Amino acid sequence: MRGKDEDWSGTSGLEDAARPRNRRRAIIIGVVIVAALALAWWLMHRTPEAAPAATKGGQAQTVSVITPGQQTVDAKVIASGVIAARREMPVGIAGEGGRVVSVLVDAGAWVHAGQVLAVVDRSVQVQQVASQAAGVQVQEANARIAQNNLDRGLQLVAKGFISKANIDQLTATRDAAVAQVRVARATLGQLRANTARLNIVAPADGLVLTRGVEAGQIVSAGSGTLFRMARDGELEMQARLAEIDLARMREGDTAIVTPVGTDQTFTGTIWQVAPTIDPTTREGIVRIALKYDPALRPGGFASASIRSGTVTAPVLPESAILSDQQGPFVYVVDGNNKVSRRAVKTGEVTASGIVVREGLLGDERVVLRAGGFLNPGDTVRPSVVKSAGSPAAH
Repeated sequence: MRGKDEDWSGTSGLEDAARPRNRRRAIIIGVVIVAALALAWWLMHRTPEAAPAATKGGQAQTVSVITPGQQTVDAKVIASGVIAARREMPVGIAGEGGRVVSVLVDAGAWVHAGQVLAVVDRSVQVQQVASQAAGVQVQEANARIAQNNLDRGLQLVAKGFISKANIDQLTATRDAAVAQVRVARATLGQLRANTARLNIVAPADGLVLTRGVEAGQIVSAGSGTLFRMARDGELEMQARLAEIDLARMREGDTAIVTPVGTDQTFTGTIWQVAPTIDPTTREGIVRIALKYDPALRPGGFASASIRSGTVTAPVLPESAILSDQQGPFVYVVDGNNKVSRRAVKTGEVTASGIVVREGLLGDERVVLRAGGFLNPGDTVRPSVVKSAGSPAAH
């Protein structure tokens, strides 16, 4: 029994020594839990004014803003298109054709109405003309004989040697011979005209654009176009415009045309506005008349700046207008100095800035710079910059 009591007493002593350590550990864990709960409660229930207080203390971003107002500027539309002949004339073979003997002009040459562009072999036709010319001489000789016979008959009928019926016969023979002369001459004229038509000639004054025939080539009425000409050398730019811009175009409006690959500009005027719209692209063509210049090459690409009256709208510096996948936009600062995003539609680019056609009235405070560092809803400190288009700075 004593041995058992001694063993129980030894175990009890060890447990008594461990209890203080377990109690301290439990107290430490409890304190940590209470502190964590207190911190969580404070974060959840802290005063809302704490964050703005930091902002009011000077952390709000200072941005420059502008009140653009409205300006009246010359309206311009930028378009692109191709250079072409204003009136293109295809030239082909008018006669029966044959082998081309020589080509007298090349692309880029100025020609006059009736000028020979290419000569077609006419050796056979020349012989036909010569034959017919001889036939005309034969018929003329027959007509002279018939006339002489009639003249003698008229002298004899007065003396009673021949009857009036003979005179009628001689007159008919004379008239037939004269008619045969006319027929022969007409046939000769036809042959000569056909021979002349073997030449390929310019139908009017103008500029040769292309040449599609070479010496030795066999040509006929089915050969198609052998030369292309611009009548009087007149050119045009066929500018493609969106439907909304096409409605603003008027005949007589001035356009500045710049061919691709050069800084040289040419002044033209609109002479025709397309009466129809392409249903697929929703575009129409404006035809801008241009005077001939070697730098204007038909078939080349060009851009045009077309003046179309005036427009009154806000004008902003380029730095104020941002763009992303949703399109161009600006940041506007409201009365509470909060930033909001405003989608806009831009127009002409002027010396004063970019015209804003839609999205602004002109009395808004628009962020001038640093818009890329802002987000909608940010609080800022606006610094107003006077705008040339605004009635006054605020």
